[in-house]
Amino acid sequence: MQPSSSNQLPLQQKRAFWLRHLHQWHWISSAMCLVAMLLFAATGITLNHSAQIEAHPVVSKKTGQLPSALLDQLLVLKNTDDALLPAPVTDWLDQELDIHINGQVPEWSPEEVYVGLPRPGGDAWLRIALDSGDIEYELTSRGWIAYFNDLHKGRNTGTAWNWFIDAFAAACLIFCVTGLFLLKMHASKRPSTWPLVVFGLVAPFLLALMFIH
Repeated sequence: MQPSSSNQLPLQQKRAFWLRHLHQWHWISSAMCLVAMLLFAATGITLNHSAQIEAHPVVSKKTGQLPSALLDQLLVLKNTDDALLPAPVTDWLDQELDIHINGQVPEWSPEEVYVGLPRPGGDAWLRIALDSGDIEYELTSRGWIAYFNDLHKGRNTGTAWNWFIDAFAAACLIFCVTGLFLLKMHASKRPSTWPLVVFGLVAPFLLALMFIH
């Protein structure tokens, strides 16, 4: 006995409902992921060939003299291991020497205060002599490729970028899962669907099993 048209109608409506919502979530997540996915895919290639991509670090240096009133504020803190630089000192460094501390915790010693300033695509450090107020600053930049590679890895990128990576990963999961359900719903009309999905699963597994030890 053939199913009646009245029984087929709810099934068609249910299928149409899921298709509509899956397509909606799929295109919205893909739109949100598009630019970041291009960035992460491109930097995946550059990271995989980092040994062949020659970097040319550029080092720049700055020197200066901390005003005595600000130096006195540092002398008060020199015996505390985890004290941050006072706000007037960081403001002066920002305005006068364009040095941004960004809340980094310094290392204190009787002779100096040292602040490591790691950043994507490079590194920097600041030293202030506590006896004279002499300032030394050095910035090393390894170029744009290194910068974007560090964005890919989340290296020295800060809390905001780490949150962005988590949100981007969640959007990618939505994109992939909705794509999988759409494949399932259209698979009856596309015979190559499941062989391609299985290939995408088996190929990296075999490569890891055979060539990665």
